[in-house]
Amino acid sequence: MFRSILTALALTVSAPALAEVPAYPSSFQTREVAANGTTLHVRVGGTGPAVVLIHGYGETGDMWAPLAAELAKDHKVIVPDLRGMGLSQRPAGGYDKKTQGEDIARLLDALQVGKVDVVGHDIGNMVAYAFAAQNRDRVGKLVLMDAPLPGVGPWEEILKNPLLWHFRFGGPDMERLVAGRERIYLDRFWNEFSADPKNFDEASRQHYAALYARPGAMHAGFAQFAAFDQDAIDNRGFLSEGKLTMPILAIGGEKSFGATMATVAQFAATDISGVVIAGAGHWLMEERPADTTKAVRSFLDRK
Repeated sequence: MFRSILTALALTVSAPALAEVPAYPSSFQTREVAANGTTLHVRVGGTGPAVVLIHGYGETGDMWAPLAAELAKDHKVIVPDLRGMGLSQRPAGGYDKKTQGEDIARLLDALQVGKVDVVGHDIGNMVAYAFAAQNRDRVGKLVLMDAPLPGVGPWEEILKNPLLWHFRFGGPDMERLVAGRERIYLDRFWNEFSADPKNFDEASRQHYAALYARPGAMHAGFAQFAAFDQDAIDNRGFLSEGKLTMPILAIGGEKSFGATMATVAQFAATDISGVVIAGAGHWLMEERPADTTKAVRSFLDRK
């Protein structure tokens, strides 16, 4: 059932200057915003109802460029790098998803944004859920893409899947093993969790590899996973207050979570729609950007 459960993603190695990923429209601005005791690197563009796009591990907010360009036609699009990742600050702690959900809330306050729709992928799912659970009246719609939620539904069974050995991989010795070999480590996830490794292109690999080879980046990345036990406790606490009631779209890649994504989401929410992206693995925005963008756009446009 969970044959390709993906949720930790990674990328590394130093990147030549020629490496390029899809670019944001020139109308987008980048800002460094103080939020909840850290500073987040944020891209902001467009006007209209607000939507926040939250990336996962192994990528940064750069992954959302095609979707952001489409949504910015009639939305205010806000795309942070999570704490410790990309170009955001790397604080010593706060990598539990409840704290990072608070990061998003304080970021929106700083930008003077109230109600929002939220789209998450991978660890971004977990942050998005924590934000929504703590701000139920602030979230209009929620999109969860191809990753589980700690402590929710069949979490303990998911943890037993050997594909997820990396959930417990971390600590000083592991950091020393990976140091200078980030690309080798992270290529395994890009390759194994994609329907076709060629669809996660070399330019993207080089781009993210360079970001994750920065000082402290892999340490912060490992900290995202080390927090899962606390995340499970926090999420069970959120569930004790009731399931989420806003409309939720659960998207799974055909060669990854598939329809199971919607099944998992039903443990956390009452109003679930499911979409399976044909021909995609875990890396939906790299493998099937047009289909994924269409699915998200259609859901957010729904009255």
